[in-house]
Amino acid sequence: MTNSSVLASFHDVSFSWLDPETGAPYALADGNPSPPVFDGFTADIPTGFISLVGPNGAGKSTFLLLAGSRVLPTRGTVSLLGEDTRTLAGGAIGGLPGTGLNPEVAHRRNLLCSFIYQNMELEPAEDGARVAALLDIVYGRGGHVRKDEGFMRDVVAAFELEGLRDRRLDALSKGESQRVLLGFAALYGSRAIMMDEPVFAMENRQKERALEFFRDVFRSSGVSIMVSLHELALTRKYADTVMLFYPDRRIDLGSVDEVLTSEALEAAYGVPPAMLYDVERLQRRVIEEGAAGSGA
Repeated sequence: MTNSSVLASFHDVSFSWLDPETGAPYALADGNPSPPVFDGFTADIPTGFISLVGPNGAGKSTFLLLAGSRVLPTRGTVSLLGEDTRTLAGGAIGGLPGTGLNPEVAHRRNLLCSFIYQNMELEPAEDGARVAALLDIVYGRGGHVRKDEGFMRDVVAAFELEGLRDRRLDALSKGESQRVLLGFAALYGSRAIMMDEPVFAMENRQKERALEFFRDVFRSSGVSIMVSLHELALTRKYADTVMLFYPDRRIDLGSVDEVLTSEALEAAYGVPPAMLYDVERLQRRVIEEGAAGSGA
């Protein structure tokens, strides 16, 4: 029986990034194999608004990919809303989706969980379609049973898309692309939405408005949000549940007050809490430089 209060269930999960040519873990600079990102991890992640926080390289992105069935465990099992992620990914070899990931299976997975990758780029539509037409297509093909024009207007307003409706995807800035991606995710109608640093290039008021939309609108509809955020103030304001990732691969799971203590934050980030603003700013700069380097 599916537990309706559990978003993702990890059981004895181990995961390593493998060299696709050799099937072995990637080697470190000293020639030794890289250690697993996770080793025997077991936990049930509750439904709701879940924020993943912690320093770069602590495993947040990999955790999201595992929870969302975008990569598969080397050992153990992950269930997403009661369904084995191996089935959702069409089988697997070496942690990657298998040959069974055909368009029908991918659509079924997307209806269960929409996914926004870090530094995700939008490919221009082959027919040159503008943002307005693409929003309509995403809404029409997604999982919302009732298509409500009022909901479309709410999404356009929440992510400030009105001024982008006549633009091509390849004519958008990074911040504009992020807002369009958030609009797509909202309109698709998945039972869960997972997002890896989806708001770093947006203005502060846009970040607040977007996260408030996800918290309030989707809380009322039972859709879960799992998001990686570098700004602790946003996590404190919007999250129901927090996962704090440590460099040694430990993870704390609980409420904001339970997890984001001064002692835990200093242990995770390696600096006193009073200095975390500078650390967050540096981490955002790293992500922005990565986006610039990818041509975003």
